[in-house]
Amino acid sequence: MNKNNSLIIKSTLEFQFKTLELCNYSYNSFLPEFNKVQKSKRSTLSLRKEENSLIFSIESKDITAFRATINEIISFGRIFEGVLNIVNKTQ
Repeated sequence: MNKNNSLIIKSTLEFQFKTLELCNYSYNSFLPEFNKVQKSKRSTLSLRKEENSLIFSIESKDITAFRATINEIISFGRIFEGVLNIVNKTQ
């Protein structure tokens, strides 16, 4: 955090899945990527699984770091959603 910056941004983002199986697939798919993005100098990301949900908790020291962390989560969600669409079309 900058010495002049008195801002900390905290947020929680939840992905809710229709089934526990989809939640588990998503969780296991995200883990390798999560290990790369979970901590930086300016932002911390934690992940927990509850029932049919993945819950991401973010704490950032500035708005740019917060946006970068949110973008990582959204990118993962889009990829997983795309894979699910492909799987559903082939069944």
